[in-house]
Formats: sequence, C-alpha cells, structure tokens
Amino acid sequence: MLNVSEAEARVAALIDRARRAGADAADALYFGDASSGVQVRLGELEDVSRSEGEEIGLRLFVGRRSASVSSSDLSEEALSALVERAAAMAREAPEDPYAGLAPEALLMKSGGPEVDGDDGRELPAAELKARALAMEEAARAVAGITNSEGAGMSAGRTVIALATSAGFCRGYTTSGYSGSASVIAGSGSLMQRDYAHHSARHYQDLDAPEAIGREAGERAVARLDPAKLASGAMPVVFDPRVGASLIGHLLGAITGPAITRRTSFLLDQEGKPIFAAGITIRDDPHRPRGLRSKPFDGEGLPTRPSDLVAGGMLTGWLLDSASARQLGRQPTGHASRGTGGGPGAGATNVHLEPGAVSKEQLIADIGRGLYVTELIGQGVNPVTGDYSRGASGFIIENGAIGPAVAEITVAGNLLDMFRNLAAADDLEFRRSVNVPTLRVEGMIVAGA
Repeated sequence: MLNVSEAEARVAALIDRARRAGADAADALYFGDASSGVQVRLGELEDVSRSEGEEIGLRLFVGRRSASVSSSDLSEEALSALVERAAAMAREAPEDPYAGLAPEALLMKSGGPEVDGDDGRELPAAELKARALAMEEAARAVAGITNSEGAGMSAGRTVIALATSAGFCRGYTTSGYSGSASVIAGSGSLMQRDYAHHSARHYQDLDAPEAIGREAGERAVARLDPAKLASGAMPVVFDPRVGASLIGHLLGAITGPAITRRTSFLLDQEGKPIFAAGITIRDDPHRPRGLRSKPFDGEGLPTRPSDLVAGGMLTGWLLDSASARQLGRQPTGHASRGTGGGPGAGATNVHLEPGAVSKEQLIADIGRGLYVTELIGQGVNPVTGDYSRGASGFIIENGAIGPAVAEITVAGNLLDMFRNLAAADDLEFRRSVNVPTLRVEGMIVAGA
C-alpha cells in the first residue's frame, strides 16, 4: 500500500498519461487499505486475518463522452493499458450533457481542515486477540447467557488520493478500530440473541472490551420471555442504535441523483417544514475523529458543515457536479465515489440535535407504546415514503419500559413520521449517523 505522497504522485502521473492519450479532462482516485482482524468463540481463537489491497480508478473525458476503468495492478504496463482502454471506450460512449469534472473555481485550494482521522498506531495480533477474548468473557459472564456467537476485533488503515486535470491533487489517511460481541440467552425455542458493537477512528476512543461485552450480554438477557402486544396505533420510541436508520432514509432521499431521477419521496419538499420546528439535522465532515470526516469530497471540492434540516425545514439537496448541472445549480461538496464509475452524492457525519427532555420524560406520558431496539427487513419505498419493517423491543406501559416483545411490524409513512417526531436529550457521537432516543406518534403496530 502506498503512503499519501506516493499515492498523490501515482494519480497525478495517471492524469498526465490520460492527457497525452487525448483526454480533454480526467480524474483519478487511489484507494489503499490494510486491515487485521481476530475472531474468537467460547474462549478459543477461531480466525486471524490480514488483508491488504489497493486499486486505482480513472475517469476520462473526450468532449461530453466519458469512460471509467479501474485496476488493482499499479505497474507501469498495467496503467498504460488502463489509459488506452479508457480512451477507446470514451470515444465510443454516448454523449452526456451533464458529464464533466467539478468546476475548477470551486476546487479546494488550501490544505483543508485537520480532521484527526489517523492515530498512526499499529496493533499487534496479540492485542486484538486479548481484546476480543475480554469482550466475549464479559458477555458470557452475564447471568442468563448460555452460548456465544463469538467476538471480534479489527484494526486498519486507509489511504485515499484524488487528482484531476484541473490541477487538484490531494490525499489523506484514516485509521479505524472496531470491536463486537454477539451472544445467546436462554435455551431451546426460547433462546434470544443480541449484540454490541463500537467503531472509532482512534484506538483510545474505542469502548473498553468489558463494556462492549457486558452490553451484548445484558441486551440478550433482556429479550427473554417476550410478551404479546395487541395491534393498533400507538407511539413508537426508537433506541438510538436503530433510530439513526430513520435519518438514513432522509439522507438517501435528498441526494442529487434521487432528485434528478425523481425517485424521492421528498421531491417537492425543499424549503418546506418536514419536521417539527425544534428539529435540526447537521452534517459535519470536519468533526475531529469522525467516522466519515474528510477534508475534500469525491471531486476535490472542500467539505463544510451544514444544516440539512434547520428548525424543521428541509434546506436543500446533496449534490455532486453531474446532478447539480442537471438541476441548474452548484455542487455542494457532497460527492462520494469509489474507484469504479463516476461520483454519486452522500452525507458525512450526521446528527440530529438533542431535545430538551430526558429519555424517561420522553416516554413518561405513554400509556401503551413500543420501544424498538431492532429493525428487520428493508420495507421502505423511497419514492412514496411508505414504511413497514419487522421489529423487536419492549412494550411501554404507563410511562415505563416493560416486557420484551418480538416478531412485530411497525408501519407508517416517513413524511408523517418526520412531522410527528420528537427527540430526547441523550445524543452521543458513536456512529456516522447519530441520534438521541426518538419518539414518533401514531405509528401502526401489528403485534404477534
């Protein structure tokens, strides 16, 4: 795997080759990744893995015709063949009036913000194993745990470099660490499974292995002996680890490609209130050590923090250059991409601002409701916003969380759900999309 300066030199050289081959414009992306992982089960080592890979992608333009090619072979011969193939493909491709690089005037000119995404550490396999064993031991020590699906620990580093024929050439690195445990409580047909997981950019920010394991064990035991819940309309409260998925549906619906294809349930909602007035949702690509922090986007534009929803109002779309041209706008610095194909658009570190009440106050007036801790299936229509997913969690009775419940369905429409959403004050930054505990009024629950 190349270091940053080597990766920058490699993508810059590939752009020079493309221009000499007759390209009117081109961009190149290098992606290198090295990771190690350890899996344990029942106190024994199950697997040790080490992977390293690198790939380079080239997007080449001849007028409004373009082609994208990629290769994991970075030799001089392979890159020469890559350029020749891309040039030949581009000349035969159909014209696209919206294709092209990001506007040169908008490219990142300075060094960009320091997002502190790499701690520079290299963890030995022995340390990964020790943490994985400690996670599983803590989970299995919880009373009621009868079996284990195992625990795992991984560590890795990524190098990214982007160059364009408009003069942009930058790169950066990120580190990443992750720990997880999954265990089983009960026996026979009454068994219940749950898990806990945490990821961080810096090793010192990762939860202690004992905390991850204990959480997995306690969650599994809490799900034993599920009760029945009668069907009906009721408030549904989403635990933060699943509530983030609601914001994920919002993010997918406000990307430029979804708008230009007219496949978004939010198509006519720009500039309109889609949440209650107290709701603000922020995208912050500069959050130090954030899981998706980055100084520039997939086209070389500077990233910047922004409110996607401000005071309940949808502020606009996440636009790459192609979708921006199609809509007659400027790109927003949200281009995302891999080494194959052109950019799409997406958010970075997103959070919903916390509310003013505690989780306990948020549910205090619920006579009968549902607290959801797991969602199952993909029953969301991105065009209409219709929402129907399998779920499990706990019954809320008279303002308190009661017995577990499983094999139920929660349904509604995302626009209605957003308008009837309220947030507690317990926001924590643990994921790429972070939310506090969320309450949604009037959802339809089909009980078991």
